[in-house]
Amino acid sequence: MRRGKAAALAAVAGAALLAVSACSAGTGVPGAVGEDGGGAATAADTVFRVAFNQPENHPQFIALEAMGERLRERTGGAYDIEVYPNETLGAQRETIELVQSGTLEMAYVGGPLLENFNPDFVVFNLPFTFDSQDHQRQVTNDPAIVSELYSSLDDQNIRVLGAFHGGVRSVYNADRPITTPADLAGMKIRVIESDTNIEMMRLMGGSGTPMGQGEVYTAIQSGVIEGGENNELIYANLKHAEVAPYYSYTRHLMFPDYLIINPAVLEGLSPEHRAIFEEELGVAIEEEAELWKREVAVATQAAKDAGAQFNEVDAAAFAEALRPLIDSKLTTDVTREIHAQVRAAAAAG
Repeated sequence: MRRGKAAALAAVAGAALLAVSACSAGTGVPGAVGEDGGGAATAADTVFRVAFNQPENHPQFIALEAMGERLRERTGGAYDIEVYPNETLGAQRETIELVQSGTLEMAYVGGPLLENFNPDFVVFNLPFTFDSQDHQRQVTNDPAIVSELYSSLDDQNIRVLGAFHGGVRSVYNADRPITTPADLAGMKIRVIESDTNIEMMRLMGGSGTPMGQGEVYTAIQSGVIEGGENNELIYANLKHAEVAPYYSYTRHLMFPDYLIINPAVLEGLSPEHRAIFEEELGVAIEEEAELWKREVAVATQAAKDAGAQFNEVDAAAFAEALRPLIDSKLTTDVTREIHAQVRAAAAAG
């Protein structure tokens, strides 16, 4: 981690809220992070903290840290970004609340969590919505498609800045390979906290169990749950192969991870600095996408080295099982219009 952030993380771990509130965006207090020691001479005037629930080698962490370096340079040291990994500042639902309260500037959050604030966000969280990683990135960052949806939470002190690729999710468990929905019968599988994901897992044959990502390893190890559903990077990085070695390529879901901000922070930027911020965010989204493409193969091999077994499934059986979920969730004009635009983009591409 750059600029002595390891020490800062240790402090935050002991007193997260105090550490976060010590330098909220817009204070203009020089040296708010790293004021003591070697970092004092180079500390930015304002440091935007970002909560993240994955490790430092994750593409989203790397891309936003690099964005911070560029932002710092282009604003003459006025702004910087620090990403706090591994749920240091809490699980995703908790960090959304910190952003809402103004205690924390930004957070990465899984797409399904925003359904709890506006059900229309379900449109990007449904199975088989996107044809590819590139298709997902383009449509979820196209202002013509998403601008109204992403600003719809402003009155709840949440603004979606952009959508990052979060991988293609498949099921893994501690007991056996999965090939059909019937194989998941009786299994408790960790899902992100949303009614849609719970229903999705029910249709897939299992029982969806919401919990924070940081709890999954020990929950599988202790038998509280049998497995989870996630992409290869998270599966490998969090060492879930050690306790759930059967990874089955259901490829049932590809939802975005959002970078959210308190709108007041965004509005506090000058027009010049906001333009720089938005330009560099666009670069970060593209960089993260390229990192994903390279890292999936590395993560898959690491999981195999840890004992994981990967297998293909009856994809048609899972698609058929999940079709009712898609039909049941596109219930508003907003979701139907966005879904149509997304599918039209796929056909045109």
